Amino acid sequence: MSEAKKPALDYPVHRLIADRWSPYYFAEKEIGTETLRSIFEAARWAASAFNEQPWRFIVAARENKAEFQRLLSCLVEPNQAWAKRASVLALAVISQNYQRNGQPNGTALHDLGLAAGNITLEAASHGIMVHQMAGILPDLARDVYQIPEGYQAVTALALGYPEEGEGELAQRDSAPRQRKTQEEFVFGQVFGQAF
Repeated sequence: MSEAKKPALDYPVHRLIADRWSPYYFAEKEIGTETLRSIFEAARWAASAFNEQPWRFIVAARENKAEFQRLLSCLVEPNQAWAKRASVLALAVISQNYQRNGQPNGTALHDLGLAAGNITLEAASHGIMVHQMAGILPDLARDVYQIPEGYQAVTALALGYPEEGEGELAQRDSAPRQRKTQEEFVFGQVFGQAF
């Protein structure tokens, strides 16, 4: 990890959290099937409201060129430009309603976030980085993958081994990581007052 990517922690956290970042430049290296299965097994064990597990993932590995290109086409063009180097792409889909009663699932996005977080940390434990993105074409994804009503594609993930690149992507990857301080988002007594 480059010096620019090493976080300036205010408090200690697990190494997998501290070392995680979202690269734009990936090595041309496959992710083994067993490793990929472990990464998505981590999603399987994420917490969710009423254990609904409202997440679904459509996955394409770069070695299957046709399928990879199909999933890549569901990203907005700026994301396609760098995500085409990823080893694996995944489209994240939620079930919008509870299966138990058909009512709207107000925590489906939250639960998907937990599953994606598990994916990110499990991937990091294998030296694989995940770059999550909101820039997708959900209507095209619905058509391409025949996503049924009641389900919605919301984000995508690019997975791969980071590699030093060149040009604009390398500049993005070498930029220092920045985060808000806890005083800006951890509150006590009233909203906006630091804990």
